Amino acid sequence: MRRFAVCASTERELERWLRSRERERRPLPGALAGGLAGGPAGGLAVVAAHQRFGHGQRGRPWDSPVGGLWLSAAMPWPTALPDSASLPLAVAVGLALQLEALGALVQLKWPNDVLVGGRKLAGILPRLRLRGAQVRWAQVGLGLNGINHPPSGAISLAQALSQGPFHPKAKPQRLLKPVLAALDWAQARAPEPELVRQQAEARLHRPAEGLLHGGQIWQVAGLEPDGGLRLQRPGASVILQRSF
Repeated sequence: MRRFAVCASTERELERWLRSRERERRPLPGALAGGLAGGPAGGLAVVAAHQRFGHGQRGRPWDSPVGGLWLSAAMPWPTALPDSASLPLAVAVGLALQLEALGALVQLKWPNDVLVGGRKLAGILPRLRLRGAQVRWAQVGLGLNGINHPPSGAISLAQALSQGPFHPKAKPQRLLKPVLAALDWAQARAPEPELVRQQAEARLHRPAEGLLHGGQIWQVAGLEPDGGLRLQRPGASVILQRSF
């Protein structure tokens, strides 16, 4: 694991690290969590106290001040794509389980946000790195508001747990272990796509007002095993696929 007090982006630092290891022909190591999470995942992780140019879905800026946990990781992932769980669903469920254990009541907003009370607590940027049809590794960027002051429309874990700006369980140094455990859970449950789908669907954010798509209002009906979002309206249905 590499730690930075400040960097431009943990994603950039991870990419630089991966390129260096590829030049040296060094595979991903066998213990992502370094013995902390006790899970089976292997890989690399980069953590920063502050990112100057963090980004999320479609390159949108991600506010990453001191007080949150900003992490990028690469880890092994099963190569049989049709038989593997959706990476974003698996990571989201793993993170939800860890946050629930801390006392937060969370929902998963498709495709990549974790909410508390309709406000964004965490964002996930998952990608599979391929060589032809083979998965080389899974790459995950994750931002979690801890004790930082969150932007408008968001919430910190400290606020979610205590309605105040600080909570000992929400400090970044305390959040690293559960976040790594969440990645371990995702990697371990990759061969169980139906379990992952059920766990994600049980926490799925279903806005009462529906979801605007194609100029029409649809109701969120559920999730597909491949991570697609199933929408319905009278006489019609559609499945949306995530795109990053």
